[in-house]
Amino acid sequence: MHIAPFDNKNAPIVDVDDATVPLNYFNIVKLTKGQAFEYMTPGYETCIVPATGTVDVNVEGFKVSSLGGRVIDVWDGEPEGVYVPTAARAEIVCTSDTAEIFVAGAKYDQVLEAFAVRSDELDKVQYGSDDTKTHRKIKHILGQKQHDKVGRLLVSELFTVGQGGWSGFPSHKHDTDRLPIETRHDETYNFRFRPNHGSGVQMLQREDGKPGDAYHLVDGSTICLDSGYHPCCVLPGYEMYYFTILGGLSQRSLIQYFQPSHADQLETIPGIKDMIAKFK
Repeated sequence: MHIAPFDNKNAPIVDVDDATVPLNYFNIVKLTKGQAFEYMTPGYETCIVPATGTVDVNVEGFKVSSLGGRVIDVWDGEPEGVYVPTAARAEIVCTSDTAEIFVAGAKYDQVLEAFAVRSDELDKVQYGSDDTKTHRKIKHILGQKQHDKVGRLLVSELFTVGQGGWSGFPSHKHDTDRLPIETRHDETYNFRFRPNHGSGVQMLQREDGKPGDAYHLVDGSTICLDSGYHPCCVLPGYEMYYFTILGGLSQRSLIQYFQPSHADQLETIPGIKDMIAKFK
């Protein structure tokens, strides 16, 4: 499902118990200096990640100062995040002139401890190649390093390296719990382009061998994925970014099932197996 950019007025874009991706939660909060925003999501653990700007965060007494720092756009520096336990009350206060904040969530009923992920604690991986049109970089905010501190939530930022190319290829899905070959993980993306008038395409093929759907992505597009194989691409001459939320049904570690007709491409893309191992 494609959600076109709109002014959500700080209300969730993907709310709890969403009809398409019930395991996910997503909000974009926009604040100006001195403004505050409070939220609480019973049944969902969340992560606060400034897209741009700097904020102070208070999670029921756990305080983090000067979170974030990117000014121009998501390419302007490294991300940071704060993990917010299920049903905890979080307050975000803008300390820069403006701030745009992503709030990512996954359904989880146990209560863990709040913590911060600073820029020097990110788990980064770069894979693919210009020759295979698959060159990209991933910055895991809640990734493998935080595995024992989080319930079901995975949060990352994905960047195309260079201009143009494919992401999420070879085509894969993760819509069915059938261990050890696949896990059920709902997935939500928010896309950005540089320059911001760039665009791309999200493909979604429900069944191998049958035609699927395609969605035209623009700056600010949100995609919700509940099932099917889902590669995406960006036009030549533009860079693409997408904020990624994964919520697992029965476990946090993601096991992707690669489309049989394209699975042999795993052997042609440099570093892709290291990338797959990081979604744990």
